[in-house]
Amino acid sequence: MELGVDTFGDVTVDADGLLVPHHQVIRDVVAQGVLADEVGLDFFGVGEHHREDFAVSAPDVVLTAVAARTERIRLGSSVTVLSSDDPIRVFQRFATLDAISNGRAEVTLGRGSFTESFPLFGYDLADYEELFTAKLDLFAALLKEGPVRWAGATRPPLENVTVYPQTASGSLRTWIGVGGSPESVVRAASYGLPLMLAIIGGAPEGFAPFAELYADALAEYGRELQPVGVHAPGHVAATDEQARDEYFPHYAAMAARIGRERGWPPLTREAFEAEVREGALFVGSPETVSAKIIRTATALKLSRFDLKYSAGTLPHELITSCLELYGREVAPAVRAAL
Repeated sequence: MELGVDTFGDVTVDADGLLVPHHQVIRDVVAQGVLADEVGLDFFGVGEHHREDFAVSAPDVVLTAVAARTERIRLGSSVTVLSSDDPIRVFQRFATLDAISNGRAEVTLGRGSFTESFPLFGYDLADYEELFTAKLDLFAALLKEGPVRWAGATRPPLENVTVYPQTASGSLRTWIGVGGSPESVVRAASYGLPLMLAIIGGAPEGFAPFAELYADALAEYGRELQPVGVHAPGHVAATDEQARDEYFPHYAAMAARIGRERGWPPLTREAFEAEVREGALFVGSPETVSAKIIRTATALKLSRFDLKYSAGTLPHELITSCLELYGREVAPAVRAAL
C-alpha cells in the first residue's frame, strides 16, 4: 500500500503567532514536498483553493517546483476542482508536470467542498452538477490520449482533436475524489477510474460500504479492479497527548472559521477527543496513528492512504516534525503490517 501526504497550503502562523504571508507559505509547501520525498513517502499532494486562508490556487505550479527537487515521490493534486476549470487545460498542465517529473504526476478530480472558484471564473452555482458531469466526461475522453470526438452542453464540440503534450507512458493516473455520495462512487466506477474517499468526519470503517459499492459497480460495468484510496486529516507527534495538544487549537480555529460560514457549532475539546478516538482524525503518536491506518486500510481494502497534515494555522515547524515521524516511523510500521 502507498503512504502519502497532502496539504491545501493552509496559511500558517510563525513563532510570534503572526500569519505567514502567502508567498512564504507556498515556499514552505515546496520544502514540505521535498521533505516528504526524503523521508520515503510515496505521494505528495497539493489541493486547490481560492480564498484568503489558503495560499495555493495553482497546485500544478507548486508541484512542478517540488518535481525539480525530487526524483522518486509521486506528485498530484488533492483536489482539482474540475467543475470550474477547463478539462483540456487541466490535462495539459498535469501532462506537463508528468514530463518534468519523469512520469510521476497524477491528478484527483472533484467538485470541491468550497465554491469560491465558481463566481471567480464566471460559473453559475446552479450548474454545479451539470458542469462536473460534462467536464468529467470530456476529461475521461482526453485520458485515451488520441483523437477526441466529444459534444456536450458546456462547450463547443470537439471533432477529432488531439491534445498535447501527451504523456510518455500514455496514461495520466487520475483519481475521482468523493466525499461520501453513492452516486459519485458509482460514477467513478463507470469510467473505470480509481476512487479517493475524503474522510473528514465519522468512523473511517463506516466508509467500507462505499468501497464495496465501488467494487460491485466496477464489476457491473465490466471494468477492471481499481485502487481505492483515503484522504484524512491528522497529525503525528512523539506522544498522543503532545499530538492532540499541538493540533487542537489550530484545527479548532479552522473549524470555527469555516463553521461560521456554514452554520456549524464551535468544536469543543470533548468532540475533538471523540473524533480522534473513534472518528476521522488520525492524531497521535506513531504507534497510535499506525494502528488506526492499519485498521482503516484493512476495513476498506485500500491501495493508498494520504494524511492531510496541514490544519489551519498549524506552524511549519510542527508540520515538518509530523512529516518526519510519519515518513520514518508510521509508514514503515504500516507497510510491515500490511
